[in-house]
Amino acid sequence: MTIHVTPESGGFGAHVEGIRLADELTASEVAQIRTIWLRHQVIWFPDQPLTHAQLERFTGYFGPFGDDPFVEHVEEHPHVLEVRREADEKVSPFGSNWHSDWSFQTCPPIATMLHSKIVPPVGGATWFADSYRAYDALSSSTKATLEKLVAIHSARRPYTLRGFLASGGHARSMKINPSDKAMDTQAHPVIRTHPETGRRCLWVNQAYTIGIRDWCQQEADELLRTLCDHATQTEFVYVHKWEADMLCMWDNRCTQHCAQGGYDGFRRVMHRTVVGAAANA
Repeated sequence: MTIHVTPESGGFGAHVEGIRLADELTASEVAQIRTIWLRHQVIWFPDQPLTHAQLERFTGYFGPFGDDPFVEHVEEHPHVLEVRREADEKVSPFGSNWHSDWSFQTCPPIATMLHSKIVPPVGGATWFADSYRAYDALSSSTKATLEKLVAIHSARRPYTLRGFLASGGHARSMKINPSDKAMDTQAHPVIRTHPETGRRCLWVNQAYTIGIRDWCQQEADELLRTLCDHATQTEFVYVHKWEADMLCMWDNRCTQHCAQGGYDGFRRVMHRTVVGAAANA
């Protein structure tokens, strides 16, 4: 097979064809995909029917499985999380605030795989923001200031009992398990260097970044609001539209994303895996 790549304008995001992900892949094929992924950050493969086991096998080519806390997984497949929203649900879609997956962990996932099963006829897009370009667009003086700062991340907003109830979690079809563990915090640099590409990126997000080390809360909130607005402005965003049996793979180290609604009255079902950070050397 010959792998064909069609990049989006500007190179952020790419459509990949010419390979069957349900098959066992060679080391050369996996290396090609990894190169494409590192270059374009968000890549997608249309027309890829996959079982849970096949999705797990493909994920495993890129590193060990990551840990998905607070959300129950598919029975007999502890690494597969089902992202489901029923036609009659009134709450916002799961993951509808801008975020990088599980940035509150000590070693957040390097990659997320999302495989579409049931796609509504309208709405349901996923927006991705390019954290490389967000960093590149900062002034030299702002970069110098941010280099010294450390951000505090936590899952408390969505995954404590209070956050769960406030977001209407009891009305979701997804099985979310709020916990006091969501109060834990983890520090990460505001500016990070990607361990594989060496590029710099702005790494804060609306959902999980809750403060700046040694700053008062008000000043931290103001800075984070400014940075998050900067990072997700239109010029840095790719809007991904789904088709059934499409697999999308993105790099959590240099992107953030959010799920969009607009499909009330229709069911949407996706299956998700994450690649753990042990590969993030």
